[in-house]
Parts: sequence; structure tokens; C-alpha cells
Amino acid sequence: PMPDQNQKTEDTKVNKRNIIIVKINSSDRLFAGDQLLDVSQLKDKIKEFITNPSNDPNLPEREMKNIEGYGEYPVSKGVISLQNDRGTSYRAYIAVQNELVKAINEVRDDFCKQNYGKAYAFLTEDQQKIVREAIPQNISEAEPKDVTKK
Repeated sequence: PMPDQNQKTEDTKVNKRNIIIVKINSSDRLFAGDQLLDVSQLKDKIKEFITNPSNDPNLPEREMKNIEGYGEYPVSKGVISLQNDRGTSYRAYIAVQNELVKAINEVRDDFCKQNYGKAYAFLTEDQQKIVREAIPQNISEAEPKDVTKK
């Protein structure tokens, strides 16, 4: 049983690096991980989380996947967990959601320009499918709860 416990600890550690919790509390204060952020800082934080450009062990792992019509690509295992408080304003919630989607779209556009020389909107349907597989939009939304206490 001892090795199993060690394995579980390792799994938990691996999973933890693949998740960023984005919380909006009842005062509309935004946290990404343990960091208090202004909504204007969120997009860049999420882009770094998704791409992990320096292969930081605290940011998501990448897994080589064979994407049909493209070949091997290191796909991020990152998941963005969006949590809000019952007292969070709709305006703040939508602003945060928009920044998350913007971050993913910018990473996708970078991939498109690098691989196809044009933006996502100008790609064929097959090319867009490749981009969505290479840069998945992994946003998990939790039911509103009391996140006032960090």
C-alpha cells in the first residue's frame, strides 16, 4: 500500500499544475491562482498558463498528440477553473469570461499565423478543427458559491 500512496501524491501534484483557479469574489475582486489581479492583467496570465513558453514546472504539462491533418503537436493539459461568488456582479463575471476567451483566441491566432500565415477567421473548416485540437478551450465553470474567504 505504501507505493500507492506515493503515486497518489504524485498524481495530485501533476494535476495541480494543470489547473488554474480563477475566482471572482462578492466584491468583484479577481484572483488567478493565489494572485490578486486586475481584469486587464488576466489575459496575459492565461496566455502564459496555456502556452507555458519556458516549460515552467508550475505551469501545465504538454502532451504530444497526433492531430489529423497536422501531425504531432504538444497540446497543453491546462484547465481554467472559473469560480464566482453568489454576490459577484454579472458585469464582472462577463468581463472575466471575455478575457479568458480572448486569451485562448489570441493563442489560437498565434498558432494560425505561425502555421498558416493568417488569422483563425480566414482558415478552412479543416484547418480550424486542427487549431481547436492543438489549442483546446478548457474552461470549467463551477456553480456560484461563497468564495469571499480566499
